[in-house]
Amino acid sequence: MAAQQTSSANNINPVPEPPSVSEAMALAHRRYWRFNLTAIAALMTVGFLVSFVVPLYARELDNVHFAGFSLPFFLGAQGAIIMYVLLIGVYIVLMQYADGVLQAAREADQAIREASKAQQR
Repeated sequence: MAAQQTSSANNINPVPEPPSVSEAMALAHRRYWRFNLTAIAALMTVGFLVSFVVPLYARELDNVHFAGFSLPFFLGAQGAIIMYVLLIGVYIVLMQYADGVLQAAREADQAIREASKAQQR
């Protein structure tokens, strides 16, 4: 049986209201998450290709050599692991860039809010 819900008027610790977000910050957050999801989709696609597509074409790629080994053998033995580590590194770099852009938008929004408060005084 579920616990009985109490109304917020009788609640000792009411849930705080979230801070208001400007239209510019809402747009910056939407761009941030769109960039994040696009980066994840692209990197997962590369991971899928390395994990599943290359083994499907192993016989056709057997004559392609990398580092002295046939490509399917190299990817199966160590190349896939190296690729996954590289994908993680690329994701880290991309998200540091996106975080920097979002932080710049946050700082600009904060400066605008402070300037508007100063004008109201």
